[in-house]
Amino acid sequence: MAGMKRVLSRDVAKHAGKKVMLKGWLHKKRLLGGLNFILVRDRAGVTQVVVEDEAELEKLRGLHIGTVLEITGKVYKEPRAPGGAEIRQPKIKVEVPVKDEPPIEIDKPLSHKSENLDTLFDNRVIGLRNLREQAIFKIQAEVEEAISRFLKSQDFTQFNSPKLLPGATEGGADVFKLDYFGKEATLAQSAQFYKQILVGVYERVFEINPTYRAEPSATTRHMTEFITVDMEMGFITFAELLDLLSNLLNAVVDNVWKNKTAELKLWEAKKPVLPAKIPAMTMAEIHEKYSKDTGENSVGEKDLRPDEERWICEYAAKNLKSEAVFVTQWPASEAKFYHKLYDDKPELAERFDLLFRGVEIATGSMREHRYDVLVKQLKEKTGGSPDDPGFKYFLQAFRYGMSPHGGFGLGLERLTEKIIGLHNVKEATLFPRDMNRLTP
Repeated sequence: MAGMKRVLSRDVAKHAGKKVMLKGWLHKKRLLGGLNFILVRDRAGVTQVVVEDEAELEKLRGLHIGTVLEITGKVYKEPRAPGGAEIRQPKIKVEVPVKDEPPIEIDKPLSHKSENLDTLFDNRVIGLRNLREQAIFKIQAEVEEAISRFLKSQDFTQFNSPKLLPGATEGGADVFKLDYFGKEATLAQSAQFYKQILVGVYERVFEINPTYRAEPSATTRHMTEFITVDMEMGFITFAELLDLLSNLLNAVVDNVWKNKTAELKLWEAKKPVLPAKIPAMTMAEIHEKYSKDTGENSVGEKDLRPDEERWICEYAAKNLKSEAVFVTQWPASEAKFYHKLYDDKPELAERFDLLFRGVEIATGSMREHRYDVLVKQLKEKTGGSPDDPGFKYFLQAFRYGMSPHGGFGLGLERLTEKIIGLHNVKEATLFPRDMNRLTP
């Protein structure tokens, strides 16, 4: 109808007794002879439309899910319909007909069983139109917003660092190499050097951007491209760093449960139990408890085993009333050259992992801010030279005055996965990338 303003599905019920115009996609079609109805999807959800007129019904014959429609009709209250209302006596206008049957049915929950994940991702372009799949990324957007709001409230400045770098600056073989006008470049493994440089400028900084790791791992927790929340702050202690991350995780969970109730409900997500101060345990302590409880000896190991991470999270949930736990005091042998070692215990690094519901979601540390010590550690740990282009500019920040500082990297997809209660990080990734997948 000319001049009629489009109404979104979430507002249909407000117009009971009046005529409205809807625009959206055909989401479901049930033609049962006597009772024929369709669901029309727009950005705000779905609306039920009852189609009784044979001539209007005829317009939908042979058309499939995804057909773009304009519907005008009268709104009636109907408690059984989505949103508590439906449209009757509609006039249907087919804007874009879809004649091909979609490869998957999107009007019912899509299987997330591990054996079905390839099918899920191969059909991602259409599958995301499923309301439950959509919900994952609405929740993720809220997680990202909540992180950003919290850090800005704590006086952090947001930045964006380059993702094309000269050589593997952080060491390690897990880098993607590419030709850069005849020179070799790599894709950034993190924003590490840039965020530390910027502590000397703004004191408190963060970015939320892609990270690339050439990890030949086909696991439930690894991807070759993912989004990292990279944060760094000056003039703090190790304890203050843990407190900030405790507060951040609590703020995110509270915000998501406040603002995305309907989406969380679709996944039957359970709100995590988190104290104001997330408990911390040393790695040695965890190895000891795990070995005693399971009979599997991990004492002296330099990292936690995946099943050990799950075990300590269950232990913390049961005994410490926290579904998250910090793992502290990492062996110096596992430290990066920019990590700070304890002054009184140089065999240990001031580093932590944050485990949440069985998986590591963040890694952080205090950084070595003293120029001479940093150069010494660089030479010992990487065999690199302070004059290498990959290190030279990073070191300038320290040579000309750097405060004590620390920070962390937090995986956005892993955090989303665990908040919802999914089992694979790829389920919380729009278009996942791993060693076997480069499309869609």
